[in-house]
Amino acid sequence: MATVQIPPTETSRAATRPLAPSGRPTSLRGASLRAVYIIWYRDVVRYSRDRFRLVASLAQPLLYLVIFGTGLSSSLGGARGGGFGGGLLDYKQFLYGGIIGMSILFIAIFSGMSIVWDREFGFLKEILVAPINRSAVAIGKTLGGATQAMVQGLILLFLAPVAGVKLTPISVLELLPLMFLVCFSLTAMGVALASRMRSMQGFQGVMNFLMMPIFFLSGALFPLRGLPAWMDALTHLDPLAYGVDPIRKVILRGSGVPTIVTDGLGLSFNGQPIPIPVEAAVVLAFGLVMLAIAIRNFRVRD
Repeated sequence: MATVQIPPTETSRAATRPLAPSGRPTSLRGASLRAVYIIWYRDVVRYSRDRFRLVASLAQPLLYLVIFGTGLSSSLGGARGGGFGGGLLDYKQFLYGGIIGMSILFIAIFSGMSIVWDREFGFLKEILVAPINRSAVAIGKTLGGATQAMVQGLILLFLAPVAGVKLTPISVLELLPLMFLVCFSLTAMGVALASRMRSMQGFQGVMNFLMMPIFFLSGALFPLRGLPAWMDALTHLDPLAYGVDPIRKVILRGSGVPTIVTDGLGLSFNGQPIPIPVEAAVVLAFGLVMLAIAIRNFRVRD
């Protein structure tokens, strides 16, 4: 006996749509936007409640700034007759921008660990089977991790007097978008990598393999001028280098360091310093590419 196909009615279509809090059917776009907010809010709440993690994440930047910075500042001061960068700034002042970049890097990258954790305990599967666009998971996780890293960077701004740096209101306003771009891009990279990982051990291994070269080649600890050709090429491939350099320029210029000195410490192309807007555009482009990869990875069914 032949079966009769009954076309779906508007009532049956509405029954399959996700419901809004009011009980009415909502669109896929609206449900996805709510999912982005919920995922972001969940990560932020978990971070705010983990007070020990927040305090412990400040230990390494303080260690570098106070001990490492003071020790090398004394050595360079004695070797070069009282200063760093031509004697116009202290090494701790130079190091301060790199410490902010280092802190953002570690928090942003390891925020992707929550994806592996949620996958192992089944929470991620519940999200992926929900009637939402899977891109919402990648966007929500990226924004959540970027917010955590941004909070960490803002806390480090209060350590400016420890490094002998003076931050003006204009400097802070210039730093905020630059710091968020770095937070967004590095978190997107962590999410893109974590979206294909199946174990915590595998994620930690890959991150430890990537983070140290990214950190050391970013110019956080030393100027990016006068390097060997092979190392200079690697620094230009490092996304964090395009974030640390403009952050350091804004900080040092706000502290009264001449522009010719700040330009001589960072990235250059054909001997000319790369402008801050160009560096910001590179960081943004890298973040968007990483986010696109993360979205594609989440859309591939497990």
